[in-house]
Amino acid sequence: MNKFISKCSLSEIITGIRNNSLSSKDLIDELCKKTEEWDGLIKSFLPEKNRKERLLNDLQKLYIKYPNTLERPILFGIPIGVKDIFHVDNFETKGGSNLPATVLKGKEAEVITILKKEGALIFGKTVSTEFAYFAPGNTANPHNFSHTPGGSSSGSAAAVSAGFVPLALGTQTIGSISRPAAYCGNIGFKPSYGRISTHGVIPFSPSADHIGFFTQDLEGSEILASLLCKKWRNSTIKNKILSVLGIPIGNYLQQASDEIISQFNQTCEKFRKKGFTIKEIPVFDNIEEINSLHREMIAFEFTEVHKNWFERYENLYRKSTIELIKKGQNVKSDIYQKAKAGQLQLRNEFAKAKAKNEIDLWISPSATSTAPIGLSSTGDPAMNLPWTYAGLPTLAIPFGFSNSLPYGIQFVSDFCEDEKLFDMVNVLVKAMKIV
Repeated sequence: MNKFISKCSLSEIITGIRNNSLSSKDLIDELCKKTEEWDGLIKSFLPEKNRKERLLNDLQKLYIKYPNTLERPILFGIPIGVKDIFHVDNFETKGGSNLPATVLKGKEAEVITILKKEGALIFGKTVSTEFAYFAPGNTANPHNFSHTPGGSSSGSAAAVSAGFVPLALGTQTIGSISRPAAYCGNIGFKPSYGRISTHGVIPFSPSADHIGFFTQDLEGSEILASLLCKKWRNSTIKNKILSVLGIPIGNYLQQASDEIISQFNQTCEKFRKKGFTIKEIPVFDNIEEINSLHREMIAFEFTEVHKNWFERYENLYRKSTIELIKKGQNVKSDIYQKAKAGQLQLRNEFAKAKAKNEIDLWISPSATSTAPIGLSSTGDPAMNLPWTYAGLPTLAIPFGFSNSLPYGIQFVSDFCEDEKLFDMVNVLVKAMKIV
């Protein structure tokens, strides 16, 4: 096994702390040791002096607040990574940019406040591309340092893959959770649009921004989803039946590389051998229009978000981000409105096709390729874009390796059926004996 990849299961850590077979102090010692030893090469976290001392001080405050072990919250003493577009009290927020932190500061993100109330400790800020767009940081993929970890949640994905933390927060506006999850071999959850609050996070495109996260284990992801998703409904499905998987064939799937399509077809054949029915449905014949509308919409909104900052600090922005802002300045109002209307239209089309064909879950590759070589690009989010545009919940699951790099599949359910998505994927991964 790659020495830079180590096990760090959130659900196992929760269980260990609860039954006293693992102490939070020992966990902090272990994670800090690994990070100090290896993150100088991977560069998933922003540098911080005296990280361990701060974490132990924060842990001591938790012990004082919760002296009774039976009353401790579920994430008690568990360090987490936070993408550097989330505002966190006592941490600077730079958004992967060169803008002054004083300009970008804001109220702590709601999701951070929730996690702190559940006992989580902030291990540190993870590297983000500039304002969650394409200009990358210097984070490397733990599986191969010459390959990208993906973006824009690059640091969070790499940190979880390396086992520096059992959980790290990310965001997705096109493919910034599902794609890096695939590249780094993690579980990546993107909820339905609006299920997790984006308050306190530097926006990219308010109409498309999703808060999500990375873990190494599906059980841990479901625990987190139940804490963060609004009005989470515990499963009421007594006999969890999953039998029909839908593949969106045609122009959409053809955006993937031959390598990935071959790998995907092999995986689908394994599903068939396990008794699952695969139906091929041409739902994305207009994928070029979908891609264009989504990109026009997010460019327009990104430009609005950065209007005042850009007027003052244009010289501090990186080239690709400037190009996005310039593009957004030229998006006409009627195109923007068409793009906004297209989101609900596409969501409804998915729902109709899913019901008509009696599909339980949509499946597709999590990325167009395995992690590309080089750190100057974060890869292609084309496999993720339509699901994000429609605001549907997705789970990216690792399904092995292709040419020694992780390969993954994303599963998609109906809008606001995030709970059902976890139910169904749990059935599938158990049948396939993975994760």
